[in-house]
Amino acid sequence: MTRWKLVIAIAAITSVVGAGVVARELSRVGVHQWYSPVQPIAFSHKLHAGDSRIPCLYCHFGARTSRHAGIPPANVCMNCHGILQKQSAEIEKLKELVAIARPIAWTKVHNLPDFVYFNHSQHVIAGVACQACHGHVERMERIEQEAPLTMGWCIQCHRAHSGGANAPAASLDCGKCHY
Repeated sequence: MTRWKLVIAIAAITSVVGAGVVARELSRVGVHQWYSPVQPIAFSHKLHAGDSRIPCLYCHFGARTSRHAGIPPANVCMNCHGILQKQSAEIEKLKELVAIARPIAWTKVHNLPDFVYFNHSQHVIAGVACQACHGHVERMERIEQEAPLTMGWCIQCHRAHSGGANAPAASLDCGKCHY
């Protein structure tokens, strides 16, 4: 009998641990933290946003007025690269695409589920720094999704910013973010 109790105890512990592992893994479905795809043009945010100190909103101007920050059109890149003397293979790729009026096929890095509504402009107007969600892009050679962008992660931020002296309160209403 003692042997059977030991077998049952081990089976029970294994089931509990296994269920915990399965639950943890299921909770990560759709979480793309640390995703960092190779892009068609090796664009360094470290060089542009870091070393050259180009503000995020110069390139991602849609973030001021739209729910989408947007990927800048190649002509925005050409505002500088059209007059810079320094050339590279990556800049030549950019110029070739601009010359044939073909958009750059960037791979989106920060993705949210379809049932989530996120508005960049509301966050920009509220004074939320881009780095709060996107990490220190000014240090990244290649963009990666640093934050998990899970509901719990967003709610934690909203609770921490539930209204200060000069800031609007971050909503905790489910309907604000979910359809």
